Amino acid sequence: MHSFEELEVYKSARELRMTVSGLTKKLPAEEKFRLTDQLIRASRSVTANIAEGFGRYHYQENIQFCRMARGSLHEIPEHLNCAHDEKYIGEEVCSALRNQVHHCMKILNGYIAYLVRAKNSGGPQ
Repeated sequence: MHSFEELEVYKSARELRMTVSGLTKKLPAEEKFRLTDQLIRASRSVTANIAEGFGRYHYQENIQFCRMARGSLHEIPEHLNCAHDEKYIGEEVCSALRNQVHHCMKILNGYIAYLVRAKNSGGPQ
């Protein structure tokens, strides 16, 4: 693998980021520096941390950056809850995005497990 862009986890997180970006364009203007900003930051943090971890070339550092990505990924459903509670998005949109987050989380957890196994096997770092 030559680039983080080839990783399935990155592709999934990038798709989620683009979906979140589209959603935030529909939020009210008064949420620009609140909910919109938080959703954008969290979704961008996921892809950025996956990319940065890939570039570290050491399993443990990559694992750590993926764990940070996982934390940001867990943040997104709470922001979706806020958007839903404030009636900015309906149940269908909220549920679809939650499913997308869940799918990305499964892939990310699998990638972290792969990195842990690779680290523990004593292979090249």
